[in-house]
Amino acid sequence: QKPNIPTMEEKFGLRACCIAVYPMYKGLASLVGMDVIEFEGSSIQDELETLKKVWEEYDYFFVHIKKTDSYGEDGNYEGKVKVIEEFDKYLPKFLELKPDVLAITGDHSTPSLLKGHSWHPVPILIHSPYVLGGTSERFTERECLKGELGIIPAVKITQLLLANALRLKKYGA
Repeated sequence: QKPNIPTMEEKFGLRACCIAVYPMYKGLASLVGMDVIEFEGSSIQDELETLKKVWEEYDYFFVHIKKTDSYGEDGNYEGKVKVIEEFDKYLPKFLELKPDVLAITGDHSTPSLLKGHSWHPVPILIHSPYVLGGTSERFTERECLKGELGIIPAVKITQLLLANALRLKKYGA
């Protein structure tokens, strides 16, 4: 039986979709009312091309890159670095779409050294014209600990993204 969870549209007024390879993320996205976009392949390029195809139909996109997690669980440090560097090469292509906000983060930390999920804070990068200037030169776990956002509860992230997209309702007088 499907739990009674408000959809992204009901809670935040967002037409949302999910572009992911791993079934669990598709299922979770479906539970919160996201359209799950099926596509051929499993590469970052495949996910980017799928995103481009549906760009005008939605205003919130959850794009999940599974390989960073998989390599962390396998203890494959070099593989994890390689897929992060591969994503870095595609980042300008994502930015060419001119999103109101772009967030890069994870749902948990998966250090290669531990070969599994951990208790470590999850880095987050938020790109928007309304983000106050940060001082970090690099997007790493250690640099993010020094960042202006500090450590924030995950339940606050959507509100933070909506604020940076100027999509929050006016509060007060």
